[in-house]
This record gives sequence, structure tokens and C-alpha cells, in this order.
Amino acid sequence: MNDYLHIDSAKMVFDTKKGKFTALTDINLSVKQGEFIALIGHSGCGKSTLLNLVAGLNDPSEGVLLLNNREIKGPGPERGMVFQNHSLLPWLTCYGNIHLAVEWVFGAKESKKQLRERTHYALELVHLTHAADKRPGEISGGMKQRVGIARALAMEPKVLLMDEPFGALDALTRASLQDELMRIVEETKATTLMVTHDVDEAVLLSDRIVMMTNGPSATIGEILDVDLPRPRDRLALVKNAHYHHLRGQVLAFLYQKHHKQAA
Repeated sequence: MNDYLHIDSAKMVFDTKKGKFTALTDINLSVKQGEFIALIGHSGCGKSTLLNLVAGLNDPSEGVLLLNNREIKGPGPERGMVFQNHSLLPWLTCYGNIHLAVEWVFGAKESKKQLRERTHYALELVHLTHAADKRPGEISGGMKQRVGIARALAMEPKVLLMDEPFGALDALTRASLQDELMRIVEETKATTLMVTHDVDEAVLLSDRIVMMTNGPSATIGEILDVDLPRPRDRLALVKNAHYHHLRGQVLAFLYQKHHKQAA
């Protein structure tokens, strides 16, 4: 696997009414093609800020971010974003929300038939073909998140960025979508960065867990390799001693090494 994403000495400083605020400092990370990276840490540690830098929504104050050896300058279709809020347009159907993204990325070079096929394929990926003609107000929260994931995947991004996409869902819906995400990532081979506060979610889904120190001036404290074989079965992992060992390492970082600073 080759490095798709490379972050070199990134720093993010915001201008506030009280002066300069350093959110992130000295961020160095290389992500290989097809890797699933979880970003975890206490609230205010800059996880979403780092994701926004990769998305191109903010430019770093210092350092450089490269995607496929090209500097990231602004948003682009090679990076698909899934927010905690599904951010769907309420007047469009599930099909329409996805098709809008497909048309924006591929409309100038593909036929209407090809655009329709892309949209239907994205719906099939998240098992929502039956809800294609429904509007966001007519479907559940979990289904809305599936549409958001489908919309991002329909753009065929090199990197899938997810900012706590399941944080507002109930436990059963969250588990179902985690399983769906594992299946989709396995099928599409998407390089994925996901912000989460959930330790179990991070261990279940990721290849590596990037653990952030507390802000201000947050940085990467430790990186944990999640060397559990794939495909992963959540029920089997309940009895897996190594799973619990990895989970314990993340908890130790969050609640022993950085608990006092966060308190």
C-alpha cells in the first residue's frame, strides 16, 4: 500500500477575540491507501479541526498536507465528507440528494444514464434502494446517515472523511451502521478517516487509532495498530482477549495519561 495522505508538521492557529488560539501543533501522519484511521481524544482536542484540514475547509497555519503527492488547497471531490448531522436537502428525495453530488462531480463527462447508474449503485451500497423516492423527513435518523454515506461514496473519493457520523444514533442503529460501514469499506477499498469518541467503535472499525492529546496546542500522543484480522465480527470480538487488550490501551491513554489535563 502506498501513502495516499501525508501530513507534515501541520499547525492550526485561529484568531479569536482573546487573541491567537493554537488548536493543533506539530501534526505528522501518513495514511496508506485503503487504511481506516480512527481519530480519538477528549472534547476540544482538535479532532474535527484536523479532519477539516484534510477536507480543505481550512488551510493550515503552518505545515503541508498532501493527497496523492498533491498539496491540499481547498475542498475537492477526491475527498468525501460525512458529518454527524446528515446535511441532506429536505426538498430532495434520497435519490435526489445523491444524484446532486454525482452530477456535480461527473456531470460534465458522463451521460445521464451513467449518472443514474452511479446514483442507484450508491443506494444499493447502503441498502436503500427501497427508499429512493422518500424525502429526509420520511425516513429514520439511521437511514439519513446511510444517504449521507452513499452521497459521499457516490463521488468515488480517494479519502472518506467522517466526523462522528453515528454519534447521535441509538445503540442498535449505531451497531447496524458500523457493520454496514465495514462492509462498504471492504467493498470500495476507500481510505477512511473517522472522528469518534467511542473506544469500542474505534477498535472495531480501524486499522490504526490516532490518539490526540488535550488542547490547546493538541497533537498526536500515540498511534495504536489494531492488528485484528478482517472481516471482524462484533460478537466474536466480545470473547477476544486481544480486542480487550487494545481497548484497554486506548482507555489507558484517555483516562490515565490525559485525564488530569481534561478535568
